[in-house]
Amino acid sequence: MEKYNTKYCIYGHLHGKSHVNVLEGNINGVNYKMAREAIKLNSNLSKKIEEFDKLRYETQLEVMQTGKNNPEKLQKVQEKYAELIEQIDAKNYFEAETRFNVLVADINKIIGEAIKDVMN
Repeated sequence: MEKYNTKYCIYGHLHGKSHVNVLEGNINGVNYKMAREAIKLNSNLSKKIEEFDKLRYETQLEVMQTGKNNPEKLQKVQEKYAELIEQIDAKNYFEAETRFNVLVADINKIIGEAIKDVMN
């Protein structure tokens, strides 16, 4: 990570015995955090994020099904998000989630471009 001048490494969960090698804190200038694990340790915050995710999903689904925004639901989503990101663990979690979603979108774009010629 140092080689690529990485400042933050936020990961969601670990598999198998990999938790033995967990790095936390600031190591050689790279800040390591376990965003999802931090949320799991706080049951109250975990529940609030689950409720937020459910409301966000329902709001997005309604827009996709109807083609219209529901201003009341959208306002609720925005208010819940603003409330949640006041807590550092939730803020880190949402930032990690955003980075992950960007990564997945980039991967999908690369794959799509690579197979475009084959599909046409």
